Amino acid sequence: MNVGQAIRRCRMQRGASQSDIANRAKCSVSYLSMLENNKRDPTLSTITKIAEALRVPAGLLFILAADQDELGAIDVQIADQLMQSALASLESSINLVAQTGGHYG
Repeated sequence: MNVGQAIRRCRMQRGASQSDIANRAKCSVSYLSMLENNKRDPTLSTITKIAEALRVPAGLLFILAADQDELGAIDVQIADQLMQSALASLESSINLVAQTGGHYG
C-alpha cells in the first residue's frame, strides 16, 4: 500500500501545497512530506485528517494507495476500473469547483 503516493496525487490534483494541507490537517509540513515520501506510516486518524484536508473520502485514498496484490480476489480489470473511477471522481470534484468559480482553500 502506497498511502503517501495517494496523498501526493490528490494534493497535486487539488492544486494545494504541502503547507495548505498540513495546516488543514493540523500536522507539520515535514511530517506530511515524510508521509508522501513513504518515510512514515500514518495512523488511521491521521489519514482521516489528511483526507478531510484534501476534501476527499478517506476510502478514496485507500483505493488509490492499494497495490493489485492487496485487492485480493478482485479481477485486475475490475481493479483498474475502480482506480479509474476513483480518479474520475476526484477530477470531477475539481472541475465542479472550477465551474462554480470557487477555488481550493
